[in-house]
Amino acid sequence: MHLKYLQAFAVLAEELHFGRASERLRVAQPQLSVWIRRLEEDLGVSLFDRSSRSVRLTESGYAVREPILQTLAGARLIRRAAALGSSRIVGQVNIGYAGASSREVLPPLARAVRLAEPGIELKLTSLVYGGSAPTQVAAGVLDIAFSRLPVRNEHVNVRVFAYERLLAVLPSDHPLASQGELDVRDLADEPFVTFPATQGSTVRDASFRLALESGFVPQVVQEAPDSYAILSMVAAGAGVTLTLSSVSHIDRPGLVYRELSGTPTYLATVIVSARHNLSRAAGAVIGIMEDIFPTPEPPAGRVLQ
Repeated sequence: MHLKYLQAFAVLAEELHFGRASERLRVAQPQLSVWIRRLEEDLGVSLFDRSSRSVRLTESGYAVREPILQTLAGARLIRRAAALGSSRIVGQVNIGYAGASSREVLPPLARAVRLAEPGIELKLTSLVYGGSAPTQVAAGVLDIAFSRLPVRNEHVNVRVFAYERLLAVLPSDHPLASQGELDVRDLADEPFVTFPATQGSTVRDASFRLALESGFVPQVVQEAPDSYAILSMVAAGAGVTLTLSSVSHIDRPGLVYRELSGTPTYLATVIVSARHNLSRAAGAVIGIMEDIFPTPEPPAGRVLQ
């Protein structure tokens, strides 16, 4: 099995269209068909059902897809190791990130890893919710992940690298928007837009905790999967929300951020890594993260645990 056959399969399995796949591979469509047919002959099975209208994976195609992708990833590491020689660390590190806040740290991390250890390939996996990160790291699905306290999984290491302040967000034409800061109790009668209750969102948990401490249960009228969607709905007038200072760069027309009065309240953002069986590449990335994201001093305020 030639690697070019495997690459042809991987692209066609993603596109499910011979024309688009041949464009991505920069080969003529008949050549792509030849490569797929030869791979099928090597394996002794049909990998795609073809018709004049559609292309789809067969049961055998689904079965070989993940092993083929793993083989191609291994081939990339072999090329990288050959180019770098034995003096460098070579490997793939799977990093899980969640939400708009951790997206801000990914570009500087990727640059730092590329400069310090060019033999390491970062595989980025979007979690949407950081609450699931410790479990996935402990299970070996991820090498490293971003999450927030509290983390109660005893099989992972946790290090704080940032503190995020809780803020109120309102439509710009809301009567409370004219105030410089808000008491959480000011939002008692307001409709809330927030994350789904079943997904392990630390932001939702913190919002409910502050509301309950202020004597009310938030009236959730709309749930949304991420901060961008939540803030867009707030800007459209669907309700109010509590969010984190790390996403205040999201600037939607019709949206205002307001500080909460009283003692500032923070969530601690953490880097989660496996306690055991950490690869050399993952250990190198953790060391780089400690250099570029050192643990800060605790802020003057309350950090929710």
